[in-house]
Amino acid sequence: MYITIDERDRRPLYHQVADEIKGLIAAGELPNGSSLPPVRQVAADLGVNLNTVAAAYRRLQQEGFIKIRHGSGALVIARATGQKADDQVRPQLRSALTDLVLAGLTRAEISALVNGTLNKLLGDRNSGPATG
Repeated sequence: MYITIDERDRRPLYHQVADEIKGLIAAGELPNGSSLPPVRQVAADLGVNLNTVAAAYRRLQQEGFIKIRHGSGALVIARATGQKADDQVRPQLRSALTDLVLAGLTRAEISALVNGTLNKLLGDRNSGPATG
């Protein structure tokens, strides 16, 4: 499992770790049933406090992406697909898009950024004719 954190990112470190792991789940790099590395190992690899990684794992469990088995690690139990209802995802999307607009990006730049990120997450799967 390869994840990175960005010290310049304003999000808390545990949030960054959780988001990176969700990205790996969405991309299929951490399929359903796969084990996550121990908290201590991830903390050592990233050079962060183990409580930071433990908080990220707890967040992922609360969101329904992993199951923590005390003494035996964490297991991926769900994919992001269809997990959240539209009304739960829309505010997050709106917030992210608002940040991009406030950062001065144009519609075309935002679209390119979103499409590039989707391509990295989904690769060739789910690629159908563009609509809209």
